[in-house]
Amino acid sequence: MTPTQLRAYSAVVRLGSVKQAAAQLEVSESAVSLHIGQLRKELGDPLFSRTAGGLAFTPGGLRLASRATEMLGLQDITVLEVSSAGQGRRLLRVGASSLFAEHAAPGLIELFAGRAADLDLELSVRNPGCFRELLIERTIDIAIGPPPAAPDPSMMCRPVMYYRVVTVAGPEHPLAGTHPTPRQLREQTWLLGPSAAADCGAIRTLVRRLGVPDDRQQIFQSHAAALEEAKRGRGVAAALSFTVAPEVRKGHLVQFCGPHASLEEVWHSLTLAEPGTPSAAAELARFASTPRAIQAMMRGTGVNVARFRPSVHVTLWS
Repeated sequence: MTPTQLRAYSAVVRLGSVKQAAAQLEVSESAVSLHIGQLRKELGDPLFSRTAGGLAFTPGGLRLASRATEMLGLQDITVLEVSSAGQGRRLLRVGASSLFAEHAAPGLIELFAGRAADLDLELSVRNPGCFRELLIERTIDIAIGPPPAAPDPSMMCRPVMYYRVVTVAGPEHPLAGTHPTPRQLREQTWLLGPSAAADCGAIRTLVRRLGVPDDRQQIFQSHAAALEEAKRGRGVAAALSFTVAPEVRKGHLVQFCGPHASLEEVWHSLTLAEPGTPSAAAELARFASTPRAIQAMMRGTGVNVARFRPSVHVTLWS
């Protein structure tokens, strides 16, 4: 597969026709058809067919659409990285669990980026179970999230920040104002962020400890979206205590008490324990556990758009 072929296919997927794709790419329709034909032959998949309602994509065609977007994005990022390196700039690639990325990473990036004028940051949300492989493959320079299940001599693991996950619900929820038992909580509809679908993490541990059935779990694209549904009384949610404290004080949310309704954990940073580790990664690992960094993670507003390069990974959900 070549970038030219992938760009042609991506344009067809995005625009819904070979003719429009050719017009946007400023090439002939036969050139686009040739690239698509080469992909079909190499992959052994028709990718899509024409119907009265437009193009109908095969399962393999949909998967290629996702991968094409990601691979072309990586190519563009590589061009930027090479250009930045030629201008004396550094790039630090941070992989984080979804809970850390949504609530703590913005403040940390804001403060850390301000310490070095030649540093750009790329943040991507990753499954904590893949941290080790991503570091070894040099896909990321540092990972922040749950600690590894077992010590690994090839990795440098540092504690970053203690946090507490609590269970909350809207003030109109039937259990509001009560001290629910584990069984009562287990029987509720749980409104959860993407961290509940990861291999490990505090929210996943809390839900598993209570034995909440899969059919009682509703997972949203963000933890903030899950909390908004909880405020409307549509279920209970697991959330970081410092993020929901203002809403609890205002009465927009009710926090449940009891050891079964909360869990304390620690975010850790993970880097390669070898000389090849970028200096910026080691510096961030040290800096992340300082009082200033912890304050920023709890109260940060984000980094200027010129200094932050989010890494977007497209996934098709069935």
